[in-house]
Amino acid sequence: MLGAFKRLFKVAEAETHSAIDKLEDPIKQTEQGIRDLKKDLAASLKSLAEIKAVAIRLRKELAEKKETATDYEKKAMLLIEKAQNGKLDEAEADRLATEALSKRDQAAKLAISISQDLANQENLSNKLGGNTQALKNQISTWENELTTLKGRAKVASATKKLNKQLAQIDSSSTISMLERMKDKVQEDESLAQSYGELASVETDIDSEINKALAGESSGDKVSGSLSELKDRMQGNDN
Repeated sequence: MLGAFKRLFKVAEAETHSAIDKLEDPIKQTEQGIRDLKKDLAASLKSLAEIKAVAIRLRKELAEKKETATDYEKKAMLLIEKAQNGKLDEAEADRLATEALSKRDQAAKLAISISQDLANQENLSNKLGGNTQALKNQISTWENELTTLKGRAKVASATKKLNKQLAQIDSSSTISMLERMKDKVQEDESLAQSYGELASVETDIDSEINKALAGESSGDKVSGSLSELKDRMQGNDN
């Protein structure tokens, strides 16, 4: 009875571990982890593309602002030259040149601001690019590792199954049962030998009895025949 309870307990324990194993399947968890990493990579690539797009736009705007600043400075210089050549009123030339220089300065300030924004975007792009590449490397590594894990998990599963089966075997009760069977066979062999000896004794006794009886009967016959022969011989002599 105790052995039966032990076996039931071991079966229940094995089923519990099996349920936990299903929840924590290393291969499925690894595959899910790789899928999650790929989702992170997709999001990272999207962010990197957006940052690069902003950087491209800022570079274009920076170039435009620098070109605008250069153009206004050139215009201011042309206005001053015209005034010096007498082709334009000096006061008017100074007024217009001052406006041109003001626009040059505005464009230059914007260029500086854009340049700072561009530097920030490029730094962010470099960092995100590095993280993205690291993520790609991790995915590649884990995809290669998954192949190895599948092989290891297959071996581990087979070994674990075998060990569970061995753990569920009540070796002490099995050995005890085998010993009992051995004793039973020996007992049956002894009993069979005992019956054989009894049968042999009975047969020997019967043989002795029959032999004794048979011997006495033969003696009686010989004795009777001898007496008859003697009587006949005596009669002939007379």
